[in-house]
Amino acid sequence: QVQLVESGGGLVQAGGSLRLSCAASGSISSNVMGWYRQALGKQREWVATITSSSSTNYADSVKGRFTISRDNAKNTVYLQMNSLKPEDTAVYYCARGGSYGSVYYGQGTQVTVSS
Repeated sequence: QVQLVESGGGLVQAGGSLRLSCAASGSISSNVMGWYRQALGKQREWVATITSSSSTNYADSVKGRFTISRDNAKNTVYLQMNSLKPEDTAVYYCARGGSYGSVYYGQGTQVTVSS
């Protein structure tokens, strides 16, 4: 089972930037990878996806501000977050798409955006 470890979260002022990383313990080159987030008291929501061929898709709420990318040689996926807003505050989870629609998550990293 490939393990996912997120890093790069923290506290930032509104308008600032953060770059999240997701390091996988094994190869992810054939997997769809993504980022999700969960704010306190809310359901987990999808943020962005990148396919094995590096096609990307974004939630409307982050489109134009966030960029997902991958480095298969490093088994790592990134989420560059710019122009952060207080409503982006959440725990961010890296996700790996598996067989039959299964999704595997990392433990999450906290992002807090102050106004």
